[in-house]
Amino acid sequence: MTGRAYLIGAGPGDPKLLTLRGRELLERADIVFYDALANPSLLKYARPDAEKVYVGKRGGENYIQQEELNARLVKAAREGKTIARLKGGDPFIFGRGGEEAEMLRLAGVEVEIAPGVPSPVAAPAYAGIPLTHREFASSAAFVTGHEDPSKPSPSVDWRKLADAVDTIAALMGMGNLARIAEELIAGGRAPETPAAVIQWGTLPRQRTVLAQLSTVAAEAEKAGVGSPAIVLIGEVAQLRERLAWFDRRPLFGRTAVVTRARSQASSLVGLLEEAGAEVIECPSIRAVPLKENALLDASVKVLRGFDWTIFSSVNAVDAFWERLESAGLDARAFGACRVAAVGPATARRLRERGIQPDLVPRESRSEGVLKELENPVWKRFLLVRALKGRETLREGLRNAGAEVVDAPAYETIADAQNADLVKERLAQRGVDVVTFTSGSTVENFLKALQTEDAEDLLQNAAVAAIGPVTRAAAEARGLKVAIEAPEASVESLAEAVNSYFAGK
Repeated sequence: MTGRAYLIGAGPGDPKLLTLRGRELLERADIVFYDALANPSLLKYARPDAEKVYVGKRGGENYIQQEELNARLVKAAREGKTIARLKGGDPFIFGRGGEEAEMLRLAGVEVEIAPGVPSPVAAPAYAGIPLTHREFASSAAFVTGHEDPSKPSPSVDWRKLADAVDTIAALMGMGNLARIAEELIAGGRAPETPAAVIQWGTLPRQRTVLAQLSTVAAEAEKAGVGSPAIVLIGEVAQLRERLAWFDRRPLFGRTAVVTRARSQASSLVGLLEEAGAEVIECPSIRAVPLKENALLDASVKVLRGFDWTIFSSVNAVDAFWERLESAGLDARAFGACRVAAVGPATARRLRERGIQPDLVPRESRSEGVLKELENPVWKRFLLVRALKGRETLREGLRNAGAEVVDAPAYETIADAQNADLVKERLAQRGVDVVTFTSGSTVENFLKALQTEDAEDLLQNAAVAAIGPVTRAAAEARGLKVAIEAPEASVESLAEAVNSYFAGK
């Protein structure tokens, strides 16, 4: 039975611009063929068992020839596989999607097209330049600046195009930009016409050069801007000075490293990316529920016998709930037992589980709980925490005369994903800030770098700590902490990073 083929527009670069339909089709594919200009992070939407095949497709790069690619697409479909052809931008705008769709149809393969956000629309929008504007432009044209070299003669007549439309968006034109400008001027377009070159549109490394048509090629070369880029020519380009937004965000052009466990990193990553940063995830720890946990299993069955249950972290909540549900219980098992959360993130996770915490200390650490607990003497506490967590809370309660059942629910183990990339970027001074959310992230991140010069590598990057405990752990390892969150939450940490760089 012949499979199906999906031609999916990956959009201009920002992975969040993938359409919902594109994501749905990616999730169905047995095999994904993806371009150089398709953001590789989109592959996370493919099934874990799906085959991923990189096919290049960038000028000057060695890649699978189109004829070979066509043959592989047909072969996979005839084997009964569902194939996804993930193409940068939109499949039908200078992407040879039409040719691939025709070829698949001729081979008897059913084809579905998922349009993508076109780069000549998205890149100018991210640069603050509308393609049309009631005052400046009523027409726009998408034009390739690099035609098929096998053609007997070029089909784009730049001189005729010069006064045919108001806005010209040229793709793949950087190599011919000087000639294109000369032809347009020769065709009657004014030399002082505003023009913009937008490289890596919609990505954190986006760069925009604004100039006049007569000088845009020289200005782009001077600025070191090259492919991939969109060249925009027309009066609308002058609106960038009023409408620019993407590269005006507080962390635009900055690179941040997030060392938090991958399972918890998404919120911090999202906040930093929203502020404009390029984020490299380098999870240095991974939380793993304890396999043998007789003490916690016994405790969840007698929760009503405790006066308080204290959760030290989100991971503690998750691991605890796994044991609670394994015992066939739910939130009702707490009865009159009161609940404390060490920090707002932990409190949110408890609310998601149907528990409204009775105590969330203003100071999000063990010392804060001890300060705000009322008369713990003679009371019975269940402490749910990491296996090798700080002993401050347990000892403080016991010293106050309380009975404490210390029931570790999980352990943190070292992780080292992307450590080589981060080490390389640090050596190149290509990292602006490294964020730490616990003492264990500090310890394991430095170990993952596998160098005695880790502290030296970090000299040119700002170190950001989520609170005083993490700060102390970083300073104990010789790191200079430049940023400390006023509250122990990722929101507070992200805001502190924003404020620090806004001051620069």
